[in-house]
Amino acid sequence: MLELFDEDFDAIELAEGALVLNQAVDPETQVDWAKQELARLLKEAELALVHEHNEKARFDAFLRLFYCEWEFSGDEDAYFASQNAFLDKVLERRKGIPVSLGAILLYLGRQLGFPLEAVTFPTQFVVKINWHDEAPSYINPFNGDYLSDRIFSAWLIGHKGPFEQLKPEHLETTDNPTVIGRWLALLKSALLREERYTLALRCTDLALTFVPDDPYEIRDRGFIYQQLDCHQIAATDYQYFIDQCPDDPASELLKNQVNMMTETEITVH
Repeated sequence: MLELFDEDFDAIELAEGALVLNQAVDPETQVDWAKQELARLLKEAELALVHEHNEKARFDAFLRLFYCEWEFSGDEDAYFASQNAFLDKVLERRKGIPVSLGAILLYLGRQLGFPLEAVTFPTQFVVKINWHDEAPSYINPFNGDYLSDRIFSAWLIGHKGPFEQLKPEHLETTDNPTVIGRWLALLKSALLREERYTLALRCTDLALTFVPDDPYEIRDRGFIYQQLDCHQIAATDYQYFIDQCPDDPASELLKNQVNMMTETEITVH
């Protein structure tokens, strides 16, 4: 599992890094198949675009290929499902969420020569395209639509309130390690909702390799261990969070959990 942290994520494409992450969480991830499928789609795109020489028209043709012919789309019915964060499942189902669809779009687009970059906008993942001598354009990878400042502002207001304003830093290019870190948190949340605690525990262990003393990650690990009936370990993790974050409202609730688990241990012995 620690192989994940041997990777130089800025030296590989985001989609490749996502597959490394997916396999670290679930060894049954179909990494070889996913790579073959990406290669197949790339070859198909090269053939489809070979006669289009205008770069902007070529890119729009690529978007039509991706969203209309290949029928990649956002999963509106099960947005938070973990399958939308496993790239092999997204390639298989042609459904995903902005970050997983965006990673595939970035991979294929860059291989085709388009100047694409990743943006972690506060509300979702966005793909930026930098045409020469022009202001950047932005694509919503959930559906392939172009995004305007008006839409970005509306998203921000809906997310943070009516006084939030669009700022240049909201649209800055994001490096791959940052995206992978957020992808890991998203995947963990999805697995917790699905009560797939063994895989969620792997997410937490990976996150703690990044930041070993993160009290919130340790609290989450305690919750997972509690669900797996490892109460002594869970109590230790909860107590660490209580000691590190005594003013957090969750600490009072966790004190009760620790007391209950401690009493259970005494009763059992």
